[in-house]
Amino acid sequence: MSIIGYARVSTLEQNPELQEHALREAGAIKIFTDYESGAKTSRSELDKCLNYLRDNDSDVLVVWKLDRLGRSMRHVIETVHNRGERGIQFRSLTEGFDTTTPGGEFLFHVMAALAQMERRMIIERTRAGLDAAARQGRHGGRPTVMDADRTELARTLREQGKSLDSIAKSLGVGRSSVSRALNQLDLQHAAASPGTDVASLG
Repeated sequence: MSIIGYARVSTLEQNPELQEHALREAGAIKIFTDYESGAKTSRSELDKCLNYLRDNDSDVLVVWKLDRLGRSMRHVIETVHNRGERGIQFRSLTEGFDTTTPGGEFLFHVMAALAQMERRMIIERTRAGLDAAARQGRHGGRPTVMDADRTELARTLREQGKSLDSIAKSLGVGRSSVSRALNQLDLQHAAASPGTDVASLG
Protein backbone atom coordinates (compact mmCIF):
# COMPACT_ATOMS: atom_id res chain seq x y z
CA MET A 1 0.00 0.00 0.00
CA SER A 2 1.09 3.57 -0.70
CA ILE A 3 0.38 6.21 1.92
CA ILE A 4 -1.10 9.45 0.58
CA GLY A 5 -1.33 12.39 2.98
CA TYR A 6 -3.81 15.23 3.17
CA ALA A 7 -3.22 18.39 5.23
CA ARG A 8 -5.31 21.53 5.66
CA VAL A 9 -5.01 24.94 7.27
CA SER A 10 -7.70 27.59 7.10
CA THR A 11 -5.67 30.53 5.77
CA LEU A 12 -2.45 31.28 3.90
CA GLU A 13 -1.07 32.79 7.12
CA GLN A 14 -1.23 29.45 8.91
CA ASN A 15 1.62 26.96 8.55
CA PRO A 16 0.88 23.33 7.61
CA GLU A 17 4.45 22.25 8.40
CA LEU A 18 3.51 20.35 11.59
CA GLN A 19 0.88 18.31 9.75
CA GLU A 20 3.10 17.65 6.75
CA HIS A 21 5.97 16.54 9.00
CA ALA A 22 3.70 14.10 10.84
CA LEU A 23 2.39 12.74 7.53
CA ARG A 24 5.92 12.22 6.19
CA GLU A 25 6.88 10.47 9.44
CA ALA A 26 3.87 8.18 8.89
CA GLY A 27 5.30 7.24 5.49
CA ALA A 28 3.37 9.52 3.12
CA ILE A 29 4.92 9.49 -0.35
CA LYS A 30 2.73 12.37 -1.56
CA ILE A 31 0.92 15.11 0.38
CA PHE A 32 -1.90 17.37 -0.78
CA THR A 33 -2.32 20.60 1.23
CA ASP A 34 -5.31 22.94 1.23
CA TYR A 35 -5.44 26.51 2.51
CA GLU A 36 -9.21 26.59 2.87
CA SER A 37 -11.94 26.40 5.48
CA GLY A 38 -12.99 22.93 6.56
CA ALA A 39 -16.61 24.01 6.21
CA LYS A 40 -16.24 23.54 2.45
CA THR A 41 -16.96 19.97 1.38
CA SER A 42 -15.29 20.58 -1.98
CA ARG A 43 -11.70 21.86 -1.80
CA SER A 44 -9.21 22.01 -4.65
CA GLU A 45 -6.42 19.90 -3.13
CA LEU A 46 -8.82 17.53 -1.37
CA ASP A 47 -10.55 16.86 -4.69
CA LYS A 48 -7.17 16.22 -6.32
CA CYS A 49 -6.18 13.92 -3.46
CA LEU A 50 -9.37 11.87 -3.63
CA ASN A 51 -9.05 11.54 -7.41
CA TYR A 52 -5.39 10.52 -7.06
CA LEU A 53 -6.11 7.61 -4.71
CA ARG A 54 -6.00 4.17 -6.32
CA ASP A 55 -8.66 1.54 -5.70
CA ASN A 56 -8.48 -2.05 -4.50
CA ASP A 57 -6.32 -1.76 -1.37
CA SER A 58 -3.57 0.10 -3.23
CA ASP A 59 -3.57 3.34 -1.20
CA VAL A 60 -4.15 4.61 2.33
CA LEU A 61 -5.43 8.15 2.90
CA VAL A 62 -3.79 9.60 6.02
CA VAL A 63 -4.62 12.82 7.88
CA TRP A 64 -3.14 14.36 11.02
CA LYS A 65 -6.57 14.87 12.64
CA LEU A 66 -10.14 14.11 11.59
CA ASP A 67 -11.06 17.79 11.51
CA ARG A 68 -8.47 18.36 8.77
CA LEU A 69 -10.67 16.26 6.48
CA GLY A 70 -13.97 17.93 7.42
CA ARG A 71 -15.61 19.96 10.18
CA SER A 72 -18.68 17.74 10.47
CA MET A 73 -18.62 14.09 11.45
CA ARG A 74 -21.12 13.38 8.68
CA HIS A 75 -18.76 14.66 5.99
CA VAL A 76 -15.79 12.77 7.45
CA ILE A 77 -17.69 9.50 7.67
CA GLU A 78 -19.14 9.77 4.18
CA THR A 79 -15.77 10.64 2.65
CA VAL A 80 -14.08 7.70 4.36
CA HIS A 81 -16.97 5.32 3.70
CA ASN A 82 -17.12 6.20 -0.01
CA ARG A 83 -13.37 5.62 -0.35
CA GLY A 84 -13.67 2.37 1.60
CA GLU A 85 -16.18 1.03 -0.91
CA ARG A 86 -13.43 1.41 -3.52
CA GLY A 87 -10.92 -0.46 -1.35
CA ILE A 88 -9.10 2.68 -0.16
CA GLN A 89 -8.07 2.61 3.51
CA PHE A 90 -7.99 5.55 5.95
CA ARG A 91 -5.92 6.54 8.96
CA SER A 92 -6.06 9.51 11.33
CA LEU A 93 -2.83 9.92 13.28
CA THR A 94 -4.11 11.88 16.27
CA GLU A 95 -7.32 9.97 17.03
CA GLY A 96 -5.86 6.59 16.07
CA PHE A 97 -8.57 5.62 13.57
CA ASP A 98 -7.15 3.04 11.17
CA THR A 99 -9.30 1.07 8.75
CA THR A 100 -6.33 -1.13 7.82
CA THR A 101 -7.00 -2.94 11.13
CA PRO A 102 -10.10 -5.11 11.73
CA GLY A 103 -11.16 -3.01 14.72
CA GLY A 104 -10.79 0.27 12.87
CA GLU A 105 -12.70 -1.01 9.86
CA PHE A 106 -15.54 -2.24 12.06
CA LEU A 107 -15.73 1.10 13.89
CA PHE A 108 -16.15 3.04 10.68
CA HIS A 109 -18.82 0.64 9.43
CA VAL A 110 -20.75 1.34 12.63
CA MET A 111 -20.24 5.10 12.30
CA ALA A 112 -21.36 5.03 8.65
CA ALA A 113 -24.51 3.11 9.62
CA LEU A 114 -25.28 5.68 12.34
CA ALA A 115 -24.77 8.56 9.89
CA GLN A 116 -27.16 6.93 7.41
CA MET A 117 -29.74 6.38 10.16
CA GLU A 118 -29.40 10.03 11.21
CA ARG A 119 -30.07 11.23 7.63
CA ARG A 120 -33.18 9.07 7.40
CA MET A 121 -34.46 10.34 10.75
CA ILE A 122 -33.99 13.96 9.64
CA ILE A 123 -35.89 13.28 6.42
CA GLU A 124 -38.67 11.52 8.32
CA ARG A 125 -38.96 14.34 10.87
CA THR A 126 -39.06 16.92 8.08
CA ARG A 127 -41.78 15.03 6.22
CA ALA A 128 -43.77 14.55 9.44
CA GLY A 129 -43.54 18.27 10.19
CA LEU A 130 -44.67 19.22 6.71
CA ASP A 131 -47.57 16.76 6.86
CA ALA A 132 -48.66 18.11 10.24
CA ALA A 133 -48.46 21.68 8.97
CA ALA A 134 -50.48 20.76 5.87
CA ARG A 135 -53.21 19.15 8.00
CA GLN A 136 -53.46 22.40 9.94
CA GLY A 137 -53.67 24.44 6.77
CA ARG A 138 -50.12 25.79 7.03
CA HIS A 139 -48.06 25.18 3.92
CA GLY A 140 -44.97 27.22 4.75
CA GLY A 141 -44.98 29.44 1.69
CA ARG A 142 -44.95 28.54 -1.97
CA PRO A 143 -44.52 24.87 -2.92
CA THR A 144 -40.98 23.72 -3.65
CA VAL A 145 -39.88 21.39 -6.43
CA MET A 146 -37.11 20.07 -4.15
CA ASP A 147 -38.63 17.12 -2.32
CA ALA A 148 -36.61 15.03 0.15
CA ASP A 149 -35.23 12.67 -2.49
CA ARG A 150 -34.09 15.49 -4.77
CA THR A 151 -32.56 17.33 -1.83
CA GLU A 152 -30.62 14.24 -0.76
CA LEU A 153 -29.36 13.74 -4.32
CA ALA A 154 -28.39 17.41 -4.52
CA ARG A 155 -26.43 17.09 -1.27
CA THR A 156 -24.56 14.05 -2.60
CA LEU A 157 -23.69 15.79 -5.87
CA ARG A 158 -22.56 18.90 -4.00
CA GLU A 159 -20.21 16.85 -1.81
CA GLN A 160 -18.79 15.35 -4.99
CA GLY A 161 -17.78 18.87 -6.01
CA LYS A 162 -20.55 19.59 -8.51
CA SER A 163 -21.56 23.23 -8.95
CA LEU A 164 -25.05 24.50 -8.10
CA ASP A 165 -25.69 25.17 -11.79
CA SER A 166 -24.67 21.61 -12.70
CA ILE A 167 -26.84 20.12 -9.95
CA ALA A 168 -29.83 22.23 -10.97
CA LYS A 169 -29.46 21.13 -14.59
CA SER A 170 -29.22 17.46 -13.56
CA LEU A 171 -32.37 17.72 -11.45
CA GLY A 172 -34.28 19.88 -13.92
CA VAL A 173 -34.90 22.66 -11.38
CA GLY A 174 -33.74 26.21 -10.82
CA ARG A 175 -30.41 27.06 -9.19
CA SER A 176 -32.13 29.03 -6.42
CA SER A 177 -34.30 26.00 -5.55
CA VAL A 178 -31.18 23.86 -5.10
CA SER A 179 -29.46 26.53 -3.00
CA ARG A 180 -32.47 26.98 -0.69
CA ALA A 181 -32.91 23.24 -0.24
CA LEU A 182 -29.25 22.67 0.67
CA ASN A 183 -29.22 25.59 3.07
CA GLN A 184 -32.36 24.29 4.76
CA LEU A 185 -30.84 20.80 5.02
CA ASP A 186 -27.75 22.23 6.71
CA LEU A 187 -29.92 24.11 9.21
CA GLN A 188 -31.94 20.99 9.98
CA HIS A 189 -28.78 18.95 10.47
CA ALA A 190 -27.27 21.55 12.78
CA ALA A 191 -30.44 21.70 14.87
CA ALA A 192 -30.75 17.93 15.10
CA SER A 193 -27.06 17.28 15.76
CA PRO A 194 -25.66 20.09 17.94
CA GLY A 195 -22.53 18.18 18.90
CA THR A 196 -21.19 16.77 15.65
CA ASP A 197 -18.31 19.22 15.11
CA VAL A 198 -15.27 16.96 15.07
CA ALA A 199 -12.95 19.78 16.12
CA SER A 200 -13.76 18.83 19.70
CA LEU A 201 -12.35 15.32 19.20
CA GLY A 202 -8.76 16.49 19.02
